[in-house]
Amino acid sequence: MTARPRLLIPVLSTSNFLIGVGAFVIVGVLEPLGADMNVSTTEAGLLMTVYALAYAVLSPILVSLTGTIGRRRVMAFGLLLFLAAALISALAPNLLTLNIARIFAAAGAGLFTPVAAAVAAALYPVEQRGRVLAAVFFGLTLAQVVGVPAGSWIAYTFGWRYAFWIVVLLALPCLYLIWTQVPAGLSFQPVSLSDLGTVLAEARMMLAVLFTGTFLGSIYVLYTFIAPLLSETMGYGRNGVTLVLMIFGLGAVAGNLLGGLMSDRLGWRITLTVLCCLQMAIMPVFSLLPLPDPMVLLLSLSWAVAGWSFMAGQQARLIGYAGPRAPVVLALNAAAIYVGAALGSALGAFVIDAFGIKSIGLAAGLCAGLALIHITISAARAPKAA
Repeated sequence: MTARPRLLIPVLSTSNFLIGVGAFVIVGVLEPLGADMNVSTTEAGLLMTVYALAYAVLSPILVSLTGTIGRRRVMAFGLLLFLAAALISALAPNLLTLNIARIFAAAGAGLFTPVAAAVAAALYPVEQRGRVLAAVFFGLTLAQVVGVPAGSWIAYTFGWRYAFWIVVLLALPCLYLIWTQVPAGLSFQPVSLSDLGTVLAEARMMLAVLFTGTFLGSIYVLYTFIAPLLSETMGYGRNGVTLVLMIFGLGAVAGNLLGGLMSDRLGWRITLTVLCCLQMAIMPVFSLLPLPDPMVLLLSLSWAVAGWSFMAGQQARLIGYAGPRAPVVLALNAAAIYVGAALGSALGAFVIDAFGIKSIGLAAGLCAGLALIHITISAARAPKAA
């Protein structure tokens, strides 16, 4: 096994924090961004959909095309592309430019995150894989605690563009860390477009991968529009929305760590089934708002813990199936994250337009029921582990 650089996992996690802030800050800035550009909340929310669809399409292709290039170069280029996209976003004169910038951001993130996960998984033994992957993705969940609430507060206080300037500033030290701390020439068995084609043609593997989209799609029906929901039903402004997003982020961090432990001790099947059931129970309660403030905070915390506990188990499951094709499968899994986010965001917008904003909690709970059906079928038809 290749020697493990001491700072590799912290560096990968820190860089994923940047990715998380840049990807999800849109959730916290929808209202000020929409007001500034004179577009509706649902139109602004489609920025998340555009990012998600671009990631879903570009990530597997780009990871496959760069399969023979050193991992440090690929990750550094991905971060550089992400930095450029944040810069364009901060300067964007209109919604079209902002959407184009989101496509570039998705390409950069789609290169970095799957490669980072594949590198970490390959350098550690199977029995530690859940915890290692949870550590790598800790940065993404930490972004929910710090980045998204801070971006929301900055957007409401100074303007949404300043949130993207923060992303630009964060990207600079991350680029430096990747280039100085990740060894040159760190590479594994190369993957190619033919590997991508093979995985795409394997129905049982794709059924397993697409559970990620089903599970997260149910969450994003609600999460994309949580700020306007809280504003309309609870009367929350800047401080209230920021507090709920921060509580959600704390729950996401706890869920990320808990999910790694659950996966290593209980196995992926029990872990993922339990989490689907919890989401089915929790998310419909948001359709009962307004509720007392402490209950809203507890509800948000519970929702985040249950929602963000799934990633380590799902990734450990897919890596066990994939063997040497793990980078391609992880890229497809990352793509499924954003397919789910895109479909969830779009469905949430449809539900709001058709039935009103209070209906999205119930709609999200019903979608979690579909995720439970999906994991049951997927587990029964699982491909043989490599």
